[in-house]
Amino acid sequence: MNITAGNLVPRLPDAIVNALPLPVIVIAPDGKIVDANVAAESFFEVSVPLLKRHVLQELVPFGSPLLALIEQVRERGGAVNEYRVDLSTPRNPGEHVVDLHVAPLPEQDGHVVVMLQERTIADKMDRQLTHRGAARSVSALASMLAHEIKNPLSGIRGAAQLLEQSAADEDRTLTRLICDEADRIVKLVDRMEVFADERPIERSPVNIHSVLEHVKRLAQSGFARHIRFVEEYDPSLPPVLANRDQLIQVFLNLVKNAAESIGETAIDGEIHMTTAFRPGVRLTLPGSRSRVSLPMEFCIKDNGPGVPADLLPHLFDPFVTTKASGSGLGLALVAKIVGDHGGIIECESQSRHTVFRVLMPMYAGNGSGPVPSADPDGAATHAQ
Repeated sequence: MNITAGNLVPRLPDAIVNALPLPVIVIAPDGKIVDANVAAESFFEVSVPLLKRHVLQELVPFGSPLLALIEQVRERGGAVNEYRVDLSTPRNPGEHVVDLHVAPLPEQDGHVVVMLQERTIADKMDRQLTHRGAARSVSALASMLAHEIKNPLSGIRGAAQLLEQSAADEDRTLTRLICDEADRIVKLVDRMEVFADERPIERSPVNIHSVLEHVKRLAQSGFARHIRFVEEYDPSLPPVLANRDQLIQVFLNLVKNAAESIGETAIDGEIHMTTAFRPGVRLTLPGSRSRVSLPMEFCIKDNGPGVPADLLPHLFDPFVTTKASGSGLGLALVAKIVGDHGGIIECESQSRHTVFRVLMPMYAGNGSGPVPSADPDGAATHAQ
């Protein structure tokens, strides 16, 4: 990072500042960006030379608290922090909630240093623990339902069938109704029993692109025949150690949700399926102090109306749904399957830009499972 507002601004060691995982930018008195580090390039998705051509107002939302915070720092001459500020813009879409740390630049009147600490990753990691806890709650509920409800239902249905044999024609409608409702409850319990299945998953090296191609063919032959698919794949990705059928279930569910969000009447509906290698995300395994790297990123993006903001934090909880006829178990099951594979799933949503992102460990190559990272301590982290 080379700060060059005249010859008076001190030059900071490039290697040190660029090694910081947090975005850092320097703002001149006229609002122009004087310099930035590598993490800021990644955050704003613009190179440093291009950043220097902009004033800060062009890169943050209109009326952003960051602008007022900078003026406050200039007036007070001291550092100020503010937490959970949304810096999402149409040119920088996605969820960008950050903690702001703004301080005056010593010996340079009016110049300030802004450091951004993105909250999304930490918050999403916390949500994963909530999702897994919710899945365990549903598992316990499913086990209870299977043992305490299905057996009595069998007796009720059997009794209704016996009554039907001797009932008058006008009463058989009622006995048939009892049988139909008992069958419907059994089907619901069967769906929830999936959460109670604690058997070890049969895994093998899986080519994620063959899974996504299979899901796309299924979608285009049915519920998404009216939608355009865009594929952006990294052909160099290694295989995933996973259960192929369960991965198909995960991505078929995500693609179906995307198609339903777009709707059948949309003429410009698009679903983007992307794969990439994104090193830097690590997650602590349950019951272990070792961390596993989750560099495999698989995304399903759609240009539908998006997820309501009040539902977004609870999207993977059981019985949460935006569909009038939905059960709210689909995404909860997706989160359970991804979690059982040692990965995480997260969602970012704005109007016409919803992304479901699945992060999973890469195949170790010896059938032993995911590759642990070198850091043995702590909880989930994110490195830029």
